[in-house]
Amino acid sequence: MPFSLHQGDALSVLAGLPDDCVDSVITDPPYNSGGRTAKERTSRSAKQKYTSADAKHTLADFTGENMDQRSYSFWLTQIMTEAHRLTKTGGTALLFTDWRQLPVTTDAIQAAGWLWRGVLAWHKPQARPQRGRFTQNCEFIVWASNGPIDAARNPVYLPGLYSASQPSGKYRQHITQKPVEVMRELVKIVPLGGTVLDFCAGSGSTGVAALLEGRDFIGVEKTEHYASLAADRLTDTIRETLGQDDMGLTT
Repeated sequence: MPFSLHQGDALSVLAGLPDDCVDSVITDPPYNSGGRTAKERTSRSAKQKYTSADAKHTLADFTGENMDQRSYSFWLTQIMTEAHRLTKTGGTALLFTDWRQLPVTTDAIQAAGWLWRGVLAWHKPQARPQRGRFTQNCEFIVWASNGPIDAARNPVYLPGLYSASQPSGKYRQHITQKPVEVMRELVKIVPLGGTVLDFCAGSGSTGVAALLEGRDFIGVEKTEHYASLAADRLTDTIRETLGQDDMGLTT
């Protein structure tokens, strides 16, 4: 099957998957950023953090955004340790983060057994300028490998900087949705026919990109609304590009 999608807690789902079943983990975990005080961290939802009060679209909220930095580091280390078990030798991990959580993300991925390879940048051209300050128009992608990389297995030359705006209007279906055009470039780190895992699948952008680029996909999403949305997007992608019905939704 080109994809499977699991609705549930990521740690629980990953624990049930077999060793060495994926070629890369490409995911956008909840950053738990933006809370300067305990009140801000515990009283604001993801929607309140990442959408403006005058936003005209209605987007479903998601959980996991109220941890302090130590708890986030512990959770990320746990889940990336499990993901390390699932990833073949020479496979990779790519984790989105922002500037606040960049140091803790690089710590956690190494504590989980991965070999940290570097940091990629996603430039957002439409970021709002800030008077008297530098514009915060980049998010980052920490990337690592499970041991040495065999370049002959997938002889690609990939850039380290990607520029694209976050989906907007009717195309924005998730609060922290990433552009499919960026995700399509990232999944090229996986050999053709390989498998991408995203344990924070959200609205399914990583999976859509994987399918469009000829890779298989395993997704996990905790929020029922987004799991359903991701299933629809993945199914539509299969119908539009491959014309086959071998797809599965696991609950």
